[in-house]
Amino acid sequence: MADKPQAMAPYKRIAAQIRARIESGEIRPGDRIPSVREIMRDEGVSTATATRVAAVLRAEGYAESVPGVGTLACLPKKVTAGSDRLRMLRATGNGYRSGERAEILSAGIVPASEEIADALGVETGTSVVRRRRAYHDDRGAVVVSTSWLPGELGEAASELLVAEPLPQMTFGLVEDRTGRRAVRRRDVVAIKPVPEDIASVFGVENGLPVLTMTNFYWDQYGDVTEYAVDFLAPECELSADYDLE
Repeated sequence: MADKPQAMAPYKRIAAQIRARIESGEIRPGDRIPSVREIMRDEGVSTATATRVAAVLRAEGYAESVPGVGTLACLPKKVTAGSDRLRMLRATGNGYRSGERAEILSAGIVPASEEIADALGVETGTSVVRRRRAYHDDRGAVVVSTSWLPGELGEAASELLVAEPLPQMTFGLVEDRTGRRAVRRRDVVAIKPVPEDIASVFGVENGLPVLTMTNFYWDQYGDVTEYAVDFLAPECELSADYDLE
């Protein structure tokens, strides 16, 4: 279980606050993070405590030391999974990291294949919503994500059928229109050959083995609201942080 803010060691609490500001975009990559002197003044902590803050942020990939400049904010070079986007959306109202953008490749109604039907709990051939987007950062396209949702959600939220970004993302839009809130998820990580239509987005050879993450989301009634498969570009990695104390 994650530490409660009031139970955290001061340096961990301050680092967590700065990390949240970086993830929300309040502090942007390249901006200077609060100095040791500023942390001491604003938080009323010792030099040793304030010094440990920057060390924690560097270790987590949220800061880097630049000689002659100071300690600057940065973002870990990891891919943002769908589950992370849901957490970011609920915490900040924004499911994207600073410098990241989504390109909607397609959206519409398709018949459910056997795989999709099993995932969504419908009959094969049932009409379902399918959305595909590519996430880009300063490295180019890093993830191609395809989501399938029950067809009735397309009737409740017609925006799902339009190949344009959703300000609330699928999670927020579905909850807003139907009250169905994602409360449970399952993540499955595997290596799979990249299909031709996705390989062309990455500019790699068809069939190249790449890392994938499959997400299932259930609402408060126990029904699947979304099934998603993310293909990661070669050399991208997934990472997760856990508090063990």
